[in-house]
Amino acid sequence: MRHLANPTQPDENQEQNGDRQSGWRTLRKVAPYLWPDDQPWVKRRVVFAMAMLVLAKLIAVYTPVLYKGAVDGLAGEGVPPLALGAVGLTVAYGVARMMTVGFQQLRDVLFAPVGQRALRSLALETFRHIHRLSMRYHITRKTGGLSRIIERGVKGVDFLLRFMLFSIGPLILELILVSVILMWLFDVWYLVVVVVTIGIYIWFTFAVTEWRVKLRREMNDQDTDANQKAIDSLLNFETVKYFGAEEREAQRYDVSMRAYAQAALKTSYSLAFLNFGQSFLITIGLVGVMVLAAMGVQSGKMTVGDFVMVNAYMIQITVPLNFLGTVYREIRQSLVDMGEMFDLLEQPSEVSDKEGALPLAVTKGEITLENLRFGYDADREILRGVSLTAAGGQTVAIVGATGSGKSTIGRLLFRFYDATGGALKIDGQDVRDVTLSSLHDAIGVVPQDTVLFNDTIRYNIAYGRAGATQDDVESAARAAQIHEFIIGLPDGYDTTVGERGLKLSGGEKQRVGIARTLLKNPPILLLDEATSALDTDTEQEIKDALARAGEGRTVITIAHRLSTIAEADQIVVLEKGEIAELGTHDELLSKSGRYAHLWNRQQSDMDAA
Repeated sequence: MRHLANPTQPDENQEQNGDRQSGWRTLRKVAPYLWPDDQPWVKRRVVFAMAMLVLAKLIAVYTPVLYKGAVDGLAGEGVPPLALGAVGLTVAYGVARMMTVGFQQLRDVLFAPVGQRALRSLALETFRHIHRLSMRYHITRKTGGLSRIIERGVKGVDFLLRFMLFSIGPLILELILVSVILMWLFDVWYLVVVVVTIGIYIWFTFAVTEWRVKLRREMNDQDTDANQKAIDSLLNFETVKYFGAEEREAQRYDVSMRAYAQAALKTSYSLAFLNFGQSFLITIGLVGVMVLAAMGVQSGKMTVGDFVMVNAYMIQITVPLNFLGTVYREIRQSLVDMGEMFDLLEQPSEVSDKEGALPLAVTKGEITLENLRFGYDADREILRGVSLTAAGGQTVAIVGATGSGKSTIGRLLFRFYDATGGALKIDGQDVRDVTLSSLHDAIGVVPQDTVLFNDTIRYNIAYGRAGATQDDVESAARAAQIHEFIIGLPDGYDTTVGERGLKLSGGEKQRVGIARTLLKNPPILLLDEATSALDTDTEQEIKDALARAGEGRTVITIAHRLSTIAEADQIVVLEKGEIAELGTHDELLSKSGRYAHLWNRQQSDMDAA
């Protein structure tokens, strides 16, 4: 048994050391947001806020002295401080309390803009970084879990700023001041009792809280899992309905919630243990100090006012100490939550601008693939040395069976991924050597599955170009053959399309997507099954619109339905990641090869229909 138990200890110590290192890393990363070199006004506010904090604590520590003087004045003992009578000292006591609260509030007012700026900057940086991450990262992450990490991380920053700076720091300062005053005014034993009590209290609080952090992390994991299942199920609402799986989804969700409830119960029970232990230790320390004070009054060494002052000081430090457990636990948890967010920020961007990258200069729009190789997984290559040239202004169609690599070429062109071999160039410029923003500006994409924002039709079409006017939007809608449909709706262009555009049919969504791309007006068009969701009549209309839109542009069309690309300048037939055939429609039919086989099969299917 000893041999089985020992190996686990280093793992626990390693985990605790890792948590501490992660906590210090998080604090180091937050610090620049509170003390930015390029924002002098932020530094001034931090300094003034800290000054108000110290001033408030100095007045708070002196307040019990006024209370003692008032009590001694009423009891006829000693000389009242500041040459004031009992009534005057009572008024001064009240004024001091008000000043303490006033300086604390002034501190919060001064620091609030600093905290909000830090919160906003971190949230914005995280949001931007998520958009910089590669397609590979996003398709392997679950949106629900990702949103929870961001939400908890930003809330953790807010909590850390408010409580670590204005609870832990002031508490430490007050404990030091009170301990020094008790030793100076009375006896070293008061200091001994206070220090020992606080020491044991802090050790107990930290030890139990470290244990509770593990329970809280387990609870967070279960919460994230439940949230992922809920969002995933809601995003696939139609699929759930198709298969009558409502109860099955509810059971999956309940399993996660049951695990979350069990973890939450452990957290609650441990909190009760922590609160009782803290109360017990504080009570022992309070009683010990008050016994010393009572003995001093009985021996005549201390006055009743001294007894009252000692009691006031002990209450003054025990109240925030009772709060210390909660604050420390929440700060500890905030560091964990923020650590997850900073882990996300440290996630490297698989695709990014290389050093010295220049903007893409599109002159002809010529696209060249030179022995292009790529695989989503290292052991499964999708493209196996594809070489191809699309001259500027040409329409090049890429066809082939599912999994042949058609859409992969489009993703490499837009640089969602980087090729593992060979090169992809636009007008002789390797796409890896130019800035991503200029590359994306030069390419307009109409994907197979158009996803719309849960906003108006106007917003979704105008998304194609910042600052687009209503006339621009309507012109693009007319070109995409959807203007008449939109104006026939009760709310017209102000019609909300719903989550992911589900209030529109597949063809309507596709035409909105086409209008959005036409509004962008790029020199290169990438059409990934752009007419796959349209009926035959509408498909012909859209073909004409796309043909007009493609005039003077290089168009890469990825198609499954061969009738949509028969007029292309060049047709590329892919098979297992390699070019099987290349030529015009008539040339490929005359070869009686793979393309001719696909064409004849589709024509037979259409005749049979």
